[in-house]
Amino acid sequence: MTPHERLAELGLTLPEVVPPVAAYVPAVQSGAYVYVSGQLPISGGELLATGKVGAEVTAEQARDLTRQCALNVLAAIDSLVGLEYVVKVVKVVGFVASAPGFTGQPTVVNGASELFGEVFGEAGRHARSAVGVAELPLNAPVEVEAIVEIATA
Repeated sequence: MTPHERLAELGLTLPEVVPPVAAYVPAVQSGAYVYVSGQLPISGGELLATGKVGAEVTAEQARDLTRQCALNVLAAIDSLVGLEYVVKVVKVVGFVASAPGFTGQPTVVNGASELFGEVFGEAGRHARSAVGVAELPLNAPVEVEAIVEIATA
């Protein structure tokens, strides 16, 4: 089953690639790797939530938001090289704008990690960092970036 078929089976469609909010590109290929810039939980051109996880945003909401970030990661990869060329999700970094005392970053970032597993199966298992930060761009509660290996000719 292709990644697009798996997405359809999950009832998901890839969003439009989120335009950069500063001087960078959504994704870049170097050799057999695609490096995806940090993706915010944007859908339909709108940031889905703002604030700190553990205060204005619950951990459960943030987990869903990282899933949206992961969909945006997939859209960036698809627009650059095509999801069918992904061999392996290598590394995922999740940033969580955290209220003081919030320590559930790993659970929040699972929303993204689990989506990659659902779409790519074993090839979606990856190394990962889940980092609590004071602030994120646009007051977003979460941000996800990724590195994937792709098949080359």
